Amino acid sequence: MLMAVLALASCKNTKALLPNVSGKAGEIIVVIEKADWEGNLGAQVRELLACDCPYLAQKEPLYSLVNVAPGGFGDLFKVHRNIVYFTLNQQLDSAGVIYRKDVWAAPQCLVQISAHNADEATSLVQDNGKSIVGYIEQAERDRVIRNSIRYEEREIAPRVAEVFGGSPHFPMGYKLKKITDDFAWVADEKQYTIQGIFIYKYPAIRTSDELSVNNIIAHRNSTLKENVPGMFENTWMTTGEYMPPQIEFFRFRGRDFAQVRGLWEVENDYMGGPFVSHSFYSQDGASVIVAEAFVYAPKYDKRQYLRQVESILFSWEWAK
Repeated sequence: MLMAVLALASCKNTKALLPNVSGKAGEIIVVIEKADWEGNLGAQVRELLACDCPYLAQKEPLYSLVNVAPGGFGDLFKVHRNIVYFTLNQQLDSAGVIYRKDVWAAPQCLVQISAHNADEATSLVQDNGKSIVGYIEQAERDRVIRNSIRYEEREIAPRVAEVFGGSPHFPMGYKLKKITDDFAWVADEKQYTIQGIFIYKYPAIRTSDELSVNNIIAHRNSTLKENVPGMFENTWMTTGEYMPPQIEFFRFRGRDFAQVRGLWEVENDYMGGPFVSHSFYSQDGASVIVAEAFVYAPKYDKRQYLRQVESILFSWEWAK
C-alpha cells in the first residue's frame, strides 16, 4: 500500500514538474521523415492541417506547420504545444491514431499516428481527419479558456450574467462598453486591432426554423443596427453578403448551440472582418441567447485574433 501511495505521489509530482509548452499559438510540429513529408503523406497532412482557414478575407492556413525529422526531434521540439508524430515501421503490431496530453510539457497536445508504411498512414489521416483537427482545436481553445479564467477581468461576467443568466470569462484587457436589458458589448480595443464580443437575446418562439441561418442572421442584423453604430452618420454593423454565412450545430460540455460563421461589414462604410456566433436557448427556454465574437485587424493576419476571441465564447458558464 505504501509503495502504491508513493508511486501515485511520484506521478503527480512528475506531471507538476513538466515545463510549460513552447511555440506559437496556431503552430504544429509534424514529426515525419523528409521523404514522406514531400510525398503523398505530407501532402495529405498539409491538406488537412494547412488548408485555408474558413471565413477570412485573406487566405491564411488553418495551422502553421513545421516539419521535423524523427532524428532531429530533440528536447527543443518535445516541449512544443502541438505535435503530430508519425511512426512508420513494418514491425508494428497494429496501426492507429492515439491522442495524448502533457507528455513532455503542459498543456501539450500530442497526436501519435502509427502505421506499417506511408500509404497506410495516409489512409489513417484521411479517415481520422475530423477528429485530429478537433483534438488540436480543442487543445488550442482550452489554453485560451485557461488563461481567460486565470487572468480574468472579474467585474464583467457578473454584470453580464445578471442580464443573460450566464457569461463567458473575459481576460484582462477586455472592457464592458455597453449593456442594456437585452444587449451587451465587451471588447479589447487596441490601436490597430479590435477583438469584440456581443451578447444579446430575443424571445424564443420554438419554431422549427428558429435556429436556421436565415433567422439568426435576420435577428443579428436588426440587433446590430440598433446597438452598434459606425463611425459616421447613417452607418452601422451588419452582415456581409460576399460570402454567405455558414451554420453548424454543436454540443459542447452539455450545451447545445448553433454556430454561424460569416463576415461582418459596416453599412455605408469600408470596415469589415470575420465573426462567429453561438445561438442557444436560455435555461428557462424563454429566450434565444446569442454570443458572438468578431475581429477588426486591417493591418494584420486575423486567424489567431479570431481563434482567441472565439475561444472565449466556449468558456460560457451559467450563473450558479
